[in-house]
Amino acid sequence: MQFALDSIVSIVALGIFGQHIWALKGHFASDRMTGGARTISAGALLTCLIMLILVWRLDHPAAAQVAGVAIMLLSLSLFWAAVKASEAAKLRFAFDAALPRQLVTTGPYRRVRHPFYASYLIFWLGWAVATWSIWSLLPVAIMAALYTIAARYEETLLGKSAMASDYAAYRERAGLFWPRF
Repeated sequence: MQFALDSIVSIVALGIFGQHIWALKGHFASDRMTGGARTISAGALLTCLIMLILVWRLDHPAAAQVAGVAIMLLSLSLFWAAVKASEAAKLRFAFDAALPRQLVTTGPYRRVRHPFYASYLIFWLGWAVATWSIWSLLPVAIMAALYTIAARYEETLLGKSAMASDYAAYRERAGLFWPRF
């Protein structure tokens, strides 16, 4: 049973991670990948490796693995909702210094200013639950810090853009990574 659950966790996680990788070229529209985006990508690859090691080296409660997979699938639905809502906006890579072209406020952006980062965080949290290891929390915390730094940088750019006043109003009604009601 453990082998089957470890396999399911790994297949689901790697499948979702592969879709995140797809977004680098298939969705985001920067001319080149920034150093900051490379740092986030390297952190994500390292976190993926750590999670795989934890999945296959430790024993986990079946309930934690099932819950972890459910959380990861929830993150995938948020990810694809963010893709759909932002495809016309031609969003750029993290830490791209160019000013944003458009403010997206539809789909998950209605309530969350950075649904991509939120989906990535939920994904990592789901995988951490599936590993049922305290050791999984450190890479998740590092990724959360990287996503927060990237989101704040993007918000600085929006504050300098022609959309600054619209963004200030939007910021009042939408949360950073979690909905504001």
